[in-house]
Amino acid sequence: MITDRTKIAVITGASSDIGEATARLFAKEGYLVILGARCHGKVRAIAESIGGVAIPLDVSRTESVEKFSKAIHGPLDLLVNNAGGALDLETIAEMDEDKWITMYQTNVLGLGRMTRALLPQLKSSEYGAHVVNIGSITGLETYVGGAGYTACKHAVQAITQTMRLEWLGERIRVTEIDPGLVETESSLVRFAGDTDRAQSVYQGMRPLLAEDVAESIRWAVSRPWHVNIDQIAIKPTDQARMDKIFRRSN
Repeated sequence: MITDRTKIAVITGASSDIGEATARLFAKEGYLVILGARCHGKVRAIAESIGGVAIPLDVSRTESVEKFSKAIHGPLDLLVNNAGGALDLETIAEMDEDKWITMYQTNVLGLGRMTRALLPQLKSSEYGAHVVNIGSITGLETYVGGAGYTACKHAVQAITQTMRLEWLGERIRVTEIDPGLVETESSLVRFAGDTDRAQSVYQGMRPLLAEDVAESIRWAVSRPWHVNIDQIAIKPTDQARMDKIFRRSN
């Protein structure tokens, strides 16, 4: 039975960038937004500003995910698996195992942990639930120095497609959003705080904004119930592939 209760959304990696933009947008859409992130001070301030709830969360730690999920009682209508990120640009010959493991823990295992932990709440949504996994165009292609990260994002695509298979007939829709270059803090993280190197990623071109990606999520979620948007690849006009970018000299 459909009720008039407030819909509830959980967004991971919600302390900045795509996660923050998505949280703000869905709060405007009338959702009670539950924000999870490691930077609890930042995510708490965002939650307070939008009337949401902040819960500490590190998706790379099973105990943190389980504690987070136990704090959510009752049905859940939307899960946005946004937490993740890339580290450096080493070639395979220069592979740093610790960086690869860190990326796999957040981008892949973190997504799996969150979905497993919250699946009972998703299944109990009387509206029908939606899981949105934030991938990347790097899950559709490869580039030099990106083996570790592209492997993780290819895994996100495989997991998303498996969700569609395993939940066929359930009242749960599944969408993968694959952004190209987005102007976020991720480049600064990727290059260990090297500001010049991070800014060079966007030099001479106009990247996507976090709000552009958040809007694509809102659009997919807002489709009529009989419509499932399986996948959206969204790139800046100045980008054709990960390594094919039009840059203006001025």
